[in-house]
Amino acid sequence: MGRGKIEIKRIENTTNRQVTFCKRRNGLLKKAYELSVLCDAEIALIVFSTRGRLYEYSNSSIKATIEKYKKTSAGGSNSGSLVEVNSQQYYQQESAKMSHQIQILQNSSRHLMGEGLSSLNLKELKQLENRLERGITRVRSKKHELLFAEIEYMQKREVELQNDNMYLRAKVSDPIRCPVEDV
Repeated sequence: MGRGKIEIKRIENTTNRQVTFCKRRNGLLKKAYELSVLCDAEIALIVFSTRGRLYEYSNSSIKATIEKYKKTSAGGSNSGSLVEVNSQQYYQQESAKMSHQIQILQNSSRHLMGEGLSSLNLKELKQLENRLERGITRVRSKKHELLFAEIEYMQKREVELQNDNMYLRAKVSDPIRCPVEDV
């Protein structure tokens, strides 16, 4: 009976993450050793923990294997170190992803404004209509909330003004009871 598959994602609990790292690191080192023995492959394995500790395995010299890799990899000797190449590729990929996300957001914005609808199919138009209806409902709800708050304020203000008006009428009609104050 085999084990169930687990979802591959970052383990949030630091203790569990450290235990898993140790177990999987040892398994990885064992597999690298087995591959080098069984297949007579030249292997160099380098692992850094989150704390920066180095773990490595090589059936020959790690430096020699890395130099061999640089020579055989495309552009390895011309474009600088392996880290620089990987960084450049990473940033190019991130830039492409962000450009794609910007394009999607711009299209979505145009669709919400009623532009560029000819490229949408019936299902997408229905989804857009639902989004717009939900947005209108939220806008109306907020508008009503503000209107009710304004009405409540005006009603309180009306009561205050009526009280002031009654006080002033009483003052005008009976100057003896309500002597005029010096302002």
